[in-house]
Amino acid sequence: MSILFPEIKVQLTGTDGNAFAIIGKVMKALKRANVSKDDRDKFMSEVMSGDYDHVLQTCMNTVTVT
Repeated sequence: MSILFPEIKVQLTGTDGNAFAIIGKVMKALKRANVSKDDRDKFMSEVMSGDYDHVLQTCMNTVTVT
């Protein structure tokens, strides 16, 4: 699967491993990049639909994780 917004880079190293902190960093990056509210809502719906591994996979499928 290709990355939805490869031009948006988010550094997750150093994040405390808290799923909500990770989601927050990605959401902040999406807002900063002027991603539409509809696309941000789709991300939130998807990222919240599974476990911690699903959170990580969804983030990596949405933005470039560094």
